[in-house]
Amino acid sequence: MTPFGERLRALRAERGVSQKAMAQAIGVSAAYLSALEHGRRGAPTWTLIQKIIGYFNIIWDDAEDLARLAESSHPRVRIDTSGLSPAATELANLLAESIERLDEAELRKITASVRAALRR
Repeated sequence: MTPFGERLRALRAERGVSQKAMAQAIGVSAAYLSALEHGRRGAPTWTLIQKIIGYFNIIWDDAEDLARLAESSHPRVRIDTSGLSPAATELANLLAESIERLDEAELRKITASVRAALRR
């Protein structure tokens, strides 16, 4: 499941909405919505994100957060490190080879560390 899929499922659960009802309302199939929630489909289009925001009547910061989650929810990530340092290539390969062995707490800690480094 992707971060966007997890949030989408939580929004539906909070409001007691079925996949079928939501899918019909926003003009997609229930199968597509299920695949989106489970990370078997790539990030949704901007148009679909807007339909979801409108469907749930999400405003301001929550809408921006949902859009940000969609942008960071590509289930198949490719990183081109050509032209970058050897350390960048090593990090990319290390994550690609071993990310499944990290637990949720470790993943959150690494993510927070990377975000902090990017803010500097």
